[in-house]
Amino acid sequence: MNRIRRREFLQYSGLATVSLALRPGWCALPPLSSTPVAQTRYGRISGTLEDGVNVFRGVPYGADTASVRFQAPLPPVPWTGIKVCDAFTTRAPQLTAGRGPQSFAAPSPLAAPSLGPAGAAPRAMPEAGEQSEDCLHLNVFTPGLRDHRKRPVLVYFHGGAYNNGSVNSPLYDGKRLCRSGDVVVVTVNHRLNAFGFLYLAALDAKQYLDSGNVGMLDLVLALQWVRDNIVEFGGDSSRVLTFGQSGGGAKCATLMAMPSARGLFHRVMTMSGQQVKGAPIEIAAKRTEVMLGKLGISRSNLADLQKIPWEQIQTAAASTSSDWLPVVDGLVLPRDPFTPDAPSLSEDIPMILGNVHDETAVPWRGTLTWDDAPTALHNTVAIYLGPYTAEEVVAKFRSFYPDRSPIEIVIAAATAFRAWPGQVLEAERRASNPKSQPRTWVYQMNWHRNAPGARAMHTIDIPFMFDNLDAAPGQVGSSPEDLAAAQPLADTMSGMLIHYAATGSPNHPGLPAWPAYDLKDRNTMIWDSSSRIEKDPRGEERRYAAASPYRQPGTYEP
Repeated sequence: MNRIRRREFLQYSGLATVSLALRPGWCALPPLSSTPVAQTRYGRISGTLEDGVNVFRGVPYGADTASVRFQAPLPPVPWTGIKVCDAFTTRAPQLTAGRGPQSFAAPSPLAAPSLGPAGAAPRAMPEAGEQSEDCLHLNVFTPGLRDHRKRPVLVYFHGGAYNNGSVNSPLYDGKRLCRSGDVVVVTVNHRLNAFGFLYLAALDAKQYLDSGNVGMLDLVLALQWVRDNIVEFGGDSSRVLTFGQSGGGAKCATLMAMPSARGLFHRVMTMSGQQVKGAPIEIAAKRTEVMLGKLGISRSNLADLQKIPWEQIQTAAASTSSDWLPVVDGLVLPRDPFTPDAPSLSEDIPMILGNVHDETAVPWRGTLTWDDAPTALHNTVAIYLGPYTAEEVVAKFRSFYPDRSPIEIVIAAATAFRAWPGQVLEAERRASNPKSQPRTWVYQMNWHRNAPGARAMHTIDIPFMFDNLDAAPGQVGSSPEDLAAAQPLADTMSGMLIHYAATGSPNHPGLPAWPAYDLKDRNTMIWDSSSRIEKDPRGEERRYAAASPYRQPGTYEP
């Protein structure tokens, strides 16, 4: 934000002298004309004008969660004056990041295990913001303020499962979408891991009734903020798209089964992220018992949970589980999100489900040989193979693809058994309902950069959907030639996203006709240098892997 000079201050105030005590990050004076100012229900905020787009970063949509630890979120405390929202602010405590409030080491949404010489792991990008329980902030990107244009609103939830991550990254910058599509983009931070999903209702149902799902209730509160405030930012509260990648897509799927979220969003797109089941109460309660034991907390001193430092909770959460996720508590989440069927609560809402061709990275260093391939597959996805041995799966996939290398075979098999089945199940269950089937579309991203060992890996669709190719050099490349080669597909995918947010259908003039998904043809949009529709792509893989019962981490006893 530009500094306000003394002469300008006197002009604004009309006073010869004044004494002000300003809190950091706050301004009691009107900003310069080049600084956008918006009125929310809780107070005025100022942002920045960047490339013709009004940008507000770190906008509070909820109160500091330290005051409601493991409880439903509260709206922010109203303020006076103008709150400066011109930079990313705090993010939720992370499960695997370094300890302490100054840690900037959260894993990037583009980080992946090494694939050895045959794979191209994307470059990590740091996420900004101190870790803090004061983490209920969102960012708004909009071409206009108070202009009654009623733009579609794109609300993005970040990945990192339910454990890590934030939207405080250039990867999720919404300016290019705003400029090309005249939309409003909102990106959201919320509580994660035990802070968002520690189930305490069995110990104290009065104080902690919602505890297993407060991270999801944060997202409901964010969507309520959008509903109540987005007209100020030129948005249309009746055309809200929720979308997210990996864990963000899983959060979108979970919201589709939550009564409290009904009516707050009107289209959905999940990118490599599914939530077929939630955690049963029995498993969630056992996880809680283990963690409380590490903290020295029992029913008799449960109140101490409100007193101990958050860093201590973070350490205990990390040593307890990596499978924190929403709990099927019969209240906030009354049923599994997509089991035994797609939720009727959201059967009228359009939904796009997407995955990428090479989702599951294989942590193998060195050259992978055929002798090594079964071991590499077993080490990556053993619990997902069901009735098959790793040797049998490798042999079967070699029969499917006799010209592929060992690493290509193992990645294909690992993806087919681990990362892809959840999307298949959700799409099938939507397609089985005559009300939701015409509103269901599926995509698969095949594109990858033209470089040795490059693949269509997990997260590769994010920079294309956001049209932020230069924020993902590890997957797209960084040379002018690399960016130019990828830009036409970014135009196509981001254009589809904008059209879908506006209309509820992904079909627009820049695409081949995209039929709804059904169980007969399984029409799938293939994102590639030349995008196209394929019927039942990888059908042999899908049918073979279907013999293995679907297992979602955190929902069953190990």
